[in-house]
Amino acid sequence: MAQTREAAPQARRHGVNVFEEGKPMWQILLVFLVPLMLSNALQSASQTFASIWIGRLISTEALGAVSAVFPVVFLLFSFVFGVSSGATVLVGQAFGAKDFHRLKRVSGTVLGAALYLGIFVAVVGYFGSPTMLAWLQTPSDIIGMADAYSKVVFLIMPMFFVYFVYTALLRGTGDSATPFYALVVSSVLAILITPLFILGWFGLPKLGVVSAAVSGVIANTAALVFMIVYLRIRNHPLKMDREMLADFAIDFKILWSVLRIGVPTGVQVMMVSLAELAVITFVNSFGSSATAAYGAVNQIIGYVQFPAISIGISASIFAAQCIGARREDKLGSVIRSAVGLNYVIGGLLVGLCYAFAWVLLGWFITDVHTLDIAHELLMITLWSYLIFGNSAVLSGIMRGSGDVLWPTAIGIFAIWAVEVPAAWILMHRIGLDGVWLGYPLAYCAGLALQFCYYEFWWKKKTHERLI
Repeated sequence: MAQTREAAPQARRHGVNVFEEGKPMWQILLVFLVPLMLSNALQSASQTFASIWIGRLISTEALGAVSAVFPVVFLLFSFVFGVSSGATVLVGQAFGAKDFHRLKRVSGTVLGAALYLGIFVAVVGYFGSPTMLAWLQTPSDIIGMADAYSKVVFLIMPMFFVYFVYTALLRGTGDSATPFYALVVSSVLAILITPLFILGWFGLPKLGVVSAAVSGVIANTAALVFMIVYLRIRNHPLKMDREMLADFAIDFKILWSVLRIGVPTGVQVMMVSLAELAVITFVNSFGSSATAAYGAVNQIIGYVQFPAISIGISASIFAAQCIGARREDKLGSVIRSAVGLNYVIGGLLVGLCYAFAWVLLGWFITDVHTLDIAHELLMITLWSYLIFGNSAVLSGIMRGSGDVLWPTAIGIFAIWAVEVPAAWILMHRIGLDGVWLGYPLAYCAGLALQFCYYEFWWKKKTHERLI
């Protein structure tokens, strides 16, 4: 217990303190938000480089082999993302309450569960890879490469799950800087090492399509080691010590609380992905130019969404800390600050994208007809991501209290009961523009429903700590 008492002053120095006096809430939130947004952008850039290396230095078939494994990787990521979001809420509440023993207990349980789950996935995935790829109807000319790649990816999972969850736990304490530093390490290494293995430079073996996966092992392991050492040097409250390691023995009461919060979030991520598959089938019916336009716009939209997603995560963490400290009086300022930052930061990005739409789209598209389609899509949908961000803030605030069922249900309803049907109906009436209109309609409906639930139900409740 001496270690946890010593961690209290350290906690104030190694993270963003939501209760810091003398600073406006928007400024406290922004300090936390910037490294989080940079992390999202850096991770996306790392994945983009990996695809470029494989596609240009090996072959299009190699890129197809990697892409064939993506649905399974995304499914696993969705589940772990959900679990880590649940853990972040419990960590945030424990941190807000300054209960550092409970903070370590939650963290140790979740990290232990991530490790054991990763080992299970690695064993099952490694031996079941050929069957899995057959179920996915992977083309015969790339199934060999896809199998080799997927086996290495599955073997990474124990380490990757621990690394990913650890970064989420740190953010729950208000520390978004340490995960960003670790991601810089992993991203730079992955970008530099992948082509070395592909080309066999400096005496390294030529690993072909497996190069990206092997580089991922090296890069993420280095980042995890860096993070563990860095946290010990800084005497961070979540440093890996004897108490933390002892807590790897799972506390099933804590684990159940984490799953109760996290699984619905993971389900929502998967449902959004499935909805995108439905939308792309609508787009495909208008020809390859429409499909290419859709892909180009998604590249731009991905970067526009980063602030909205990051602000939603930040709002959830800050709300959890407020509830843990029994300072619900602070929730109003968290909401106002998060919503304001969403419209300021998101509005700036959206404005720049509107102003330079032709230039940005020209990076991906050269065909004039396809460029016109993509520009029309961007003009119709771009503004609505500000509405999406506002909805993410309200949803995040409510998730911070452990209330996930209704925010999740509303999110899924907006996608599957508004976006997909609206896109299908409108495309038969006004053509391709009708598909694009499905997005703003869904985001507006989602915000209206989230606000109603927040205003007329959630705000009137008293919110207690979850464990």
